[in-house]
Amino acid sequence: SSDPGGLRGHSASKRPPEEERRARANDREYNEKFQYASNCIKTSKYNILTFLPVNLFEQFQEVANTYFLFLLILQLIPQVSSLSWFTTIVPLVLVLAITAVKDATDDYFRHKSDNQVNNRQSQVLIDGSLQQEQWMNVRVGDIIKLENNQFVAADLLLLSSSEPHGLCYIETAELDGETNMKVRQAIPVTSELGDISRLAKFDGEVVCEPPNNKLDKFSGALYWKESKFPLSNQNMLLRGCVLRNTEWCFGLVVFAGPDTKLMQNSGRTKFKRTSIDRLMNTLVLWIFGFLVCMGVILAIGNAIWEHEVGTRFQVYLPWDEAVDSAFFSGFLSFWSYIIILNTVVPISLYVSVEVIRLGHSYFINWDRKMFCVKKQTPAEARTTTLNEELGQVEYVFSDKTGTLTQNVMVFHKCSVRGRSYGDVFDVLGHKAELGERPQPVDFSFNPLADKKFLFWDPTLLEAVKMGDPHTHEFFRLLSLCHTVMSEEKNEDLQLLGATAIEDRLQQGVPETIALLTLANIKIWVLTGDKQETAVNIGYSCKMLTDDVTEVFVVTGHTVLEVREELRKAREKMMDSPHTVGNGFTCQEKRPSSKLTSVLEAVAGEYALVINGHSLAHALEADMELEFLETACACKAVICCRVTPLQKAQVVELVKKHKKAVTLAIGDGANDVSMIKTAHIGVGISGQEGIQAVLASDYSFSQFKFLQRLLLVHGRWSYLRMCKFLCYFFYKNFAFTMVHFWFGFFCGFSAQTVYDQYFITLYNIVYTSLPVLAMGVFDQDVPEQRSMEYPKLYEPGQLNLLFNKREFFICIAQGIYASVLVFFLPYGVFAEAARDDGAQLADYQSFAVTVATSLVIVVSVQIGLDTGYWTAINHFFIWGSLAVYFAILFAMHSDGLFRMFPNQFRFVGNAQSSLAQPTVWLTIALTTVVCILPVVAFRFLKLSLKPDLSDTVRYSQLVRKKRAQHHRTRRPGRTSSRRSGYAFAHQEGFGELIMSGKNMRLSSLGLAGFATRSGSGWIESLRRKRSDSPGSPPDKPLKG
Repeated sequence: SSDPGGLRGHSASKRPPEEERRARANDREYNEKFQYASNCIKTSKYNILTFLPVNLFEQFQEVANTYFLFLLILQLIPQVSSLSWFTTIVPLVLVLAITAVKDATDDYFRHKSDNQVNNRQSQVLIDGSLQQEQWMNVRVGDIIKLENNQFVAADLLLLSSSEPHGLCYIETAELDGETNMKVRQAIPVTSELGDISRLAKFDGEVVCEPPNNKLDKFSGALYWKESKFPLSNQNMLLRGCVLRNTEWCFGLVVFAGPDTKLMQNSGRTKFKRTSIDRLMNTLVLWIFGFLVCMGVILAIGNAIWEHEVGTRFQVYLPWDEAVDSAFFSGFLSFWSYIIILNTVVPISLYVSVEVIRLGHSYFINWDRKMFCVKKQTPAEARTTTLNEELGQVEYVFSDKTGTLTQNVMVFHKCSVRGRSYGDVFDVLGHKAELGERPQPVDFSFNPLADKKFLFWDPTLLEAVKMGDPHTHEFFRLLSLCHTVMSEEKNEDLQLLGATAIEDRLQQGVPETIALLTLANIKIWVLTGDKQETAVNIGYSCKMLTDDVTEVFVVTGHTVLEVREELRKAREKMMDSPHTVGNGFTCQEKRPSSKLTSVLEAVAGEYALVINGHSLAHALEADMELEFLETACACKAVICCRVTPLQKAQVVELVKKHKKAVTLAIGDGANDVSMIKTAHIGVGISGQEGIQAVLASDYSFSQFKFLQRLLLVHGRWSYLRMCKFLCYFFYKNFAFTMVHFWFGFFCGFSAQTVYDQYFITLYNIVYTSLPVLAMGVFDQDVPEQRSMEYPKLYEPGQLNLLFNKREFFICIAQGIYASVLVFFLPYGVFAEAARDDGAQLADYQSFAVTVATSLVIVVSVQIGLDTGYWTAINHFFIWGSLAVYFAILFAMHSDGLFRMFPNQFRFVGNAQSSLAQPTVWLTIALTTVVCILPVVAFRFLKLSLKPDLSDTVRYSQLVRKKRAQHHRTRRPGRTSSRRSGYAFAHQEGFGELIMSGKNMRLSSLGLAGFATRSGSGWIESLRRKRSDSPGSPPDKPLKG
């Protein structure tokens, strides 16, 4: 994917690695000799001069583009060219142009973003006066002035401020995701440098650590006036922070641009590819091997034919001048057939894939159900290359604060001098529940009061109004305190009171987690919060429930302790028999001889909680597999007190050892590494800045939208892409293999069956739009059913809809179609005659018949494959057929012949051939014989072995018919038609559905029925995957 705000600076890779950083104030000449990075941010890749050469170089890094360039070069060689060069150059130029426009557009927005950041203004002390400078012109060693609510331009050493003792207050949400204020303080020796004249004379030198990504640590020293003053993180203002509640401050630039800690934490954006992309690369290599094999077979045939037969016809079929033997003729024939047969992998495949992905991205952007009205924030697909992988996610790694919770602290209760405020009691002295409480306390007398704040206990306000000294002292200290001290440091202090605040869960979080769990998606929470808070949130969001047998807590401080705790957890899980479904226990269902791992042995009623210091040991090379095996066997995993780096390491561990798609979701800069490491990164646009969003592949404002992103958009994208690829390979093998069969009847001379215009237009005009429409709009079930039956998500996780097996099935179907499309017309034409008694067989009439049969067969096939009909599908399918006939008749017309007599020689052939009933009967016979086995197979599959989506579609059809039966039909009302319904007439569905009192089938009931009907293949396949943990019986989602 592209570098979404990757925020790179000018490359510093040429500089030797720094051992220490030296920066002298007000001395640019001294600092420049170290060649430190400037403060300029550069995320763009091109400029006007470099765009064309660099972009073309990048595009030809793709194997497919290089392959088609090689074919184009072959076609320019007269001795081997069997097709005109434009059959390859037109689609190649189209692909390169479309990709170049897309890359140029992306880079334009990167330039725009760079300019916006780099052109921000900053006050820099130059030659004794403050001057306005752009951020990109700020250098290491400069002294800059910040004012209240301004962003910090670079990593600064705080010199002085408007506050007493050199204090200043900053907000670090962009860095660590925390919205509370933090205090920074200048060292005493510089805190008095408040006026410009004294700062202009300041020549202190900072010697410190080299650039690194540690946000909470800094070590260095200031050398000034022959003295050394130690520096710590408390003296630093980092880029990305915002100055708050401080009128002004001055700082010395220590790190700039890519060397700042914010940029160091952003990491390098990894190029993300989907599993389908990787599979396609493998399949293209296989197809190329198959193409070479076909070329070799036909070349050998050509050599034999020329040696045995061709030599007898040298008088009127002489060899070319360069050909001096049958062997060399076969060699040239090989390259000719490589050109002819290259359409098994047409370049239009890659264009179509990108167009479909772009369409899916727009559907996400336009989804009103993922639009947050409160924040006026839509969902955004920030990349177009990962959509189908959203339908294959097995592991979700989530931050807690701001992702699962609102990151808004609500004041609920407090205790002052031992008295509790916040609860409300009735007249009998019983605690009143929320629904029984009176009206909240009226704060309208205070014009500064927050109207959204609700508090139910009036006694606290009464204590304030009466002037209670303890209450006033409590609130005074609460409002002024900016430091939290740990309990062990609270010596010789008086405890005035305590507060109870709540960071509430976001709306819909428990329901989302429950639904994703039913879809066999495992959710791990990775948080920097303490263990108690993380576990409480786990219970609140239903990750931890009463069904959990035991929660294993790993808190060891040494390697041995952590290893022992993990070992005991695995032993407990192995020793306890747990029902895994159908009344069998683990031991009954899986014999001990086949227990290859703990993952196969447990049913998943456990949870694991591990602390950051323990996780550091668990992630070591000799223990990571033990930790992974234990964690994957648990229903829920919570990692607390973890660093940003540990979050990324956990994600990388699962990616490395599990054949599963991972998704990371977070909202703070401390989640950026995790988001970039996962297969898919999702940013929450919340309270904690935009760093997570900038680094993400997808973004929205609330966690609950994740269920719709995965179960609706992700599942549909995966389904559509798989159906598109299956059909695309089918239609191209059906098209191309006809040339192979024809080779045996034309002396292996590399003569094409179709004319060159049909070959050029087949993939870019005649069959492109119908398959695009299916790839963009197709559905198997409506969005409501996708959410209602989360088990529908599992085929994507198991990669069932497009894999090597499905690929071989679709190419076998294509080869079968090519055999019929070629040999049926060939057999008919061998004996058939025209209406006037003349011989029907001639090359061009045969070509027209075969081409027409092929176009009609593949059009009918896509009609069968389409599961959701729209007006666009109808228009594209039948419109493409109409365009084919229009172009066919035009190319065989008198007008084109008169204008281009050398190009369009066969005047009136199409009109004459298609006027013969025999030709139409041949086309009809070919179509029926090609399509009938497909219809029969799908009918039998739906009758004998329906999958879950078939069952859901049928239940929907039955519900619709019952609803129509019980109400008056509305005139003019139409509904989408689904081609799958026509074959779903098997007995048993209706009885099951009709027998239920409630027409809404639960996920458990429907999944169970599908299994009884022969669809237990999902569970069978899941058991075969050694790396997949057992899962508990599915439960219907209530609510």
